[in-house]
Amino acid sequence: MSKQHKTSIGGQAVIEGIMMRGPEKTSLAVRLPNGSLDVETWENPKITAWYKKTPFVRGIFNFVDTMRLGYKCLMKSADKAGFDEGEPDKIDLWLNRHFGEKATAVLTGFASVIAVVAAVLMFLILPTFAVKGLDMLLPLGGFASLIEGLIKIAILVGYMAAVSRMKDIHRMFQYHGAEHKTIFCYEAGEELTVENVRRQRRFHPRCGTSFLLIVVIVSVLVTSFVTWSNPWLRVVLKILLLPVVVGISYEIIKLAGRYTNLCTRMISAPGMWLQHITTQEPEDDMIEVAIASLKPVLPSVEGSDRW
Repeated sequence: MSKQHKTSIGGQAVIEGIMMRGPEKTSLAVRLPNGSLDVETWENPKITAWYKKTPFVRGIFNFVDTMRLGYKCLMKSADKAGFDEGEPDKIDLWLNRHFGEKATAVLTGFASVIAVVAAVLMFLILPTFAVKGLDMLLPLGGFASLIEGLIKIAILVGYMAAVSRMKDIHRMFQYHGAEHKTIFCYEAGEELTVENVRRQRRFHPRCGTSFLLIVVIVSVLVTSFVTWSNPWLRVVLKILLLPVVVGISYEIIKLAGRYTNLCTRMISAPGMWLQHITTQEPEDDMIEVAIASLKPVLPSVEGSDRW
């Protein structure tokens, strides 16, 4: 806590709480309905596979692991925060009757499939056909991929802005801000107190929001070489190129988080702007949750968490 450094510790806002992942442990801190704090901690699996350590390959695998862990913690937080309380509806009763103890897993799997289909529709199919239709009216030439990228960014920003108006999502974005502020406080070498955390910035260059925007920008560059002759073929090829896009984006976000110079500030700027939507100023009790989630994952050897 006495030295300033950039840490590899990262987190995610969940329902009424925060998940933090350090070099050795992961923790989940949730504010319970009675106002108390529940903190769960577990050891991280050792990273031994070559494909999780090799540049430009590790990105896709680490991204999938992060998504899986984040979704698991989100479901746990919903249960701890009391979101599952109340009388079961018809869907719950039907799932319990047909799947028993596996009902939650089935519902989770179904929700994941719907989310993937929605993402493909919004960010791959819709922009491609919109640009193809526009090109039939007004030939776009070499600007087609650029306009497609701008449509993707507009969809992403519009979606974030729309969901931020929901009360529960707004609170999650406040916890997101608390997560960033707490990490900044730790990186500054200051004591982890509510007062110290409160005055930190809430926009972090390694944020998942920034990563999503970098993915969109990189996809514009990578898919600019993909054919526009057949929109369905273009969609299929873009899906096949997703691992390449994610792999490149992962390395870019790592560089942006590791170094502070003009180049990395330019890379981080669009994502930092978008964080004006996806992070909000937290309340003091939210900062307490963030501190409680960070402390258990601090490294046992000082400096071993350097980014």
